[in-house]
Amino acid sequence: MATIKHISSKNANYGAAELYLTFQHDEFTNKPVLDDKGRMILRKDFRMETILCGDEDFAIACMRANLKYGKNNRRGDVKSHHYIISFDPRDGTENALTMDKAQQLGVDFCREHFPGHQALVCTHPDGHNHSGNIHVHIVINSLRIEDVPFLPYMDRPCDTQAGMKHRCTASALRYLRSEVMEMCQRENLHQIDLLNGSKNRITEREYHARRRGQQELDEHNQQILPGHCLSVDKFYYKTRNYFSLLNRSQQRNQRTAIMYVCVGNAKIMFLSSLPVIFLLMISVRKSIHVPPSLP
Repeated sequence: MATIKHISSKNANYGAAELYLTFQHDEFTNKPVLDDKGRMILRKDFRMETILCGDEDFAIACMRANLKYGKNNRRGDVKSHHYIISFDPRDGTENALTMDKAQQLGVDFCREHFPGHQALVCTHPDGHNHSGNIHVHIVINSLRIEDVPFLPYMDRPCDTQAGMKHRCTASALRYLRSEVMEMCQRENLHQIDLLNGSKNRITEREYHARRRGQQELDEHNQQILPGHCLSVDKFYYKTRNYFSLLNRSQQRNQRTAIMYVCVGNAKIMFLSSLPVIFLLMISVRKSIHVPPSLP
């Protein structure tokens, strides 16, 4: 079930993209992971290739092109576009998808759909959730340095001219999703319908909010009873707005709950949903008591 995601960046430091792709970073803070001597740690495995950069690296080539055309010199300008194509974890074992093959698919996809742009294509063997999904990062300079043919997702004649900038509109992203689906069908890879979406779909903001919340609770529990086996005595629960969607068109809140499990005098808490808490309370048939001093 390959997917494609788009991120636009106003960061004028093009070298930051290369550092992120080649060195290990914390998945929550996006800060580099350092060793005992304070040095950045190189990623264990990746493939990288540049396009239309000549003998220069990606950052130097992009800055030289911006100076030539007088573009991307304002703080609010979108300097680069970052596309991520993530493949199904089953493709590696069932469909013989390798890092080299994924890298070549990413390079071909970039040359076909982002012609005339300086690009950095990098493949990683795994994602943040450690599910083993191979994924390809495609970072392009927003500025186009060559004249190109009129592509299906373009809507203005000037979109083909050198010195103009790439625009990722809603129709363009929809077109790229359909192209990813066709690529997976052509290569006999697992794929889902990217155009109609899913009823159970969560946003990127929701996913990372849940991950951060669960990590904080796990760290809290580790400090209370490290290495101990827990036996449930009583259940204390409290609901709160853990996070709310910022998309006003949806106008809905995602509610989650903190569950407190008392072991002796210590309180262990973890993230859960209300139905799960109610089922657990019924299954153990314990009386429920919410203390007034509950945090």
